[in-house]
This record gives sequence, structure tokens and C-alpha cells, in this order.
Amino acid sequence: MTWEEIKKQAKEKLKGYCKVCPICNGIACAGEVPGMGGIGTGSSFIANLKALEQYKFNLSAIHEHKTPVTKMDFLGLELSLPVMSAPITGTSYNMGGALTEDQYTEEVIAGSLLAGTIGWIGDGADPTFYASGLKAIQNHQGKGIAIIKPRTQEEVIKRIKMAEEAGALAVGIDIDGAGLITMALKGQPVEPKTPRELEELVKATNLPFILKGIMTVKDAEIAYNCGVRCIVVSNHGGRVLDYTPGVAEVLPEITSKLKGKLTILADGGIRTGADVLKVLALGADGVLIGRPIVIAVFGGGREGVKILYEKLKNELIQCMLLTGVSSVKDVPSTILRKVSTY
Repeated sequence: MTWEEIKKQAKEKLKGYCKVCPICNGIACAGEVPGMGGIGTGSSFIANLKALEQYKFNLSAIHEHKTPVTKMDFLGLELSLPVMSAPITGTSYNMGGALTEDQYTEEVIAGSLLAGTIGWIGDGADPTFYASGLKAIQNHQGKGIAIIKPRTQEEVIKRIKMAEEAGALAVGIDIDGAGLITMALKGQPVEPKTPRELEELVKATNLPFILKGIMTVKDAEIAYNCGVRCIVVSNHGGRVLDYTPGVAEVLPEITSKLKGKLTILADGGIRTGADVLKVLALGADGVLIGRPIVIAVFGGGREGVKILYEKLKNELIQCMLLTGVSSVKDVPSTILRKVSTY
């Protein structure tokens, strides 16, 4: 299978829910929530791509770095590349239902492991979705990460214990899920969290705690002060709040304050290995990939996921060779030139 063949098959299975556009930029699917688009005008989804487009590479081929190292250490686990699959649920109402939730999460976790990295599972409006993800993690010796919607404290802690029982590598919440339309439509209450509530959740487990949905320095600092081990700079794929900036626009502000204090991942509009390198140069330790993983699973199952990761890794290596970067653990900001605003 080639990536183009995978996309062609995915387009058939996702018909009416995702157009599998040549460039996945949120323009054709603006406002399609439920579905794969961005909320409202779609501007937050689109902003993720535009924020990355502002940065160009300073090409350099006079250097000693002939064999770039793409391995990343994440919470004690060595990954073959600094890319993981984002937690996504809702195959029935966001993706058309050609695959069940069990099938989707199993292929994400298995495909990620085939590529030498790990998959994240999510929580959703249907409570069985989270159980599907935990089942997949358990099927693969706990090599996966469980992310929970910001439900009531009692409900979050209940799901933290479920993740522990499944042997998950880490657990956390996507704090920006407090505004998800689909949760409200299905009668599943979610809510913002106070610093005190967040600290209570961190202390409720011995697993590393992750907070996804950080877009300001203030929230990043609160997360760090509450004992969070890893944050994900993300606007939820532009699916919860219209008119937010793109992730790459706010990322440098956050990494300049907190780099080295906790693990910082970025999630939003990353489509190629070049995008991965840009985000690392802006200070992130690694990235999450969302919509392309959906296309990979629907178009090729676990093998499709593996092919996507291999494509990203090859592109990343090529970009590292031509910017003089020896390792993904040390990517200087000087390889980038900011050429415009949007």
C-alpha cells in the first residue's frame, strides 16, 4: 500500500464525514462538528495550518550531521520518532461508523507499536468509547496513554482507576474538552477545572499525569505547579472554540517559559515530517497527530498507521539532513525563518 492508496480507500469509508482533501486544512469542512471539521467558521482549525506556514527553513547542507537521530524518550519509553497518535473517539458520529470504536482503537494502538511509537486513546460522549480504548491498551501490554474528558471529579477519578487497571503508561485529561458540543448533545457533563481540582486529580494516581488543551503560558504554569508531568499545547483541532490562534503561534511563548521543566507536546495541523521539525524547533519535545491517523486507520488499518509514521519519519530525516540537525532532542530555533503573519 502507498499513502495515496490509503487516502483513496479512506475517502470511500469516510464519505459524508471527511473529504480526505489533498491538503487537510479545514477549509472544506468548516463548521462540520459533529464530523471532522472545525467549529463555527472553522478558523481555529485553519489557524493551525496557517501558523505553521509562517515558518520556512534555513537550508544548510554544509555540516557533519550525516545520520540524523529521530529517537525520543517519552516518560521512560524510547520511541522511534517524536510522533504519537492523538486521542480521538466518535467513529459513529464523527467518522460515519464504517469502523466500530473497538476496531478503530485497536488499529491505532497496534499500528503505532508496529512503527515503534505509541497511541493515545480518548474518552467520548458514549461512555463505552473509553472502555474500547482501554481494552486496546490492555491487549498490548499497557503500551498506550489514556486521556479522559473533564467530567466531574468523581467520574474522572473513576476513569483514572480504570486506566491503572489496564496498565496504561500514563493518564490525563483534555481540559479543553469542557466545551465539546458532542458531549453536551449526549448528556455527558463536562466542566472547566480549578487549580485545586486539577491538583486533586494529579494526586489521585501514581501514573504520570498529562494535561492536553493548553494554549497560554498562564495555564501551562498552573499545570506545572499542580504536578502535571506533560502538557499538550492544543486547541483541540479547532473543534471547541472558534477564533483561537494556531498552536504554532502560541507554542514559543510556552516553551520559552517551561522548556525542561516538564514534557511539552504540540498537537494541531501537523501533516508532514517538515511540520514535525518546525514544531520541535519552536521548543516542543514531540507531537501528536490527529486527523491523518483517522485517514490511515480507515484506509489501511494498522498497516496504514505504520505507513503514515514511516512517511513522517522519512520526511523528518530529509528535513534534518538539509537543516543541519543531528537529533530531535536538540533542534535549534535558528533553522527557522518567520516570513509572515496571517
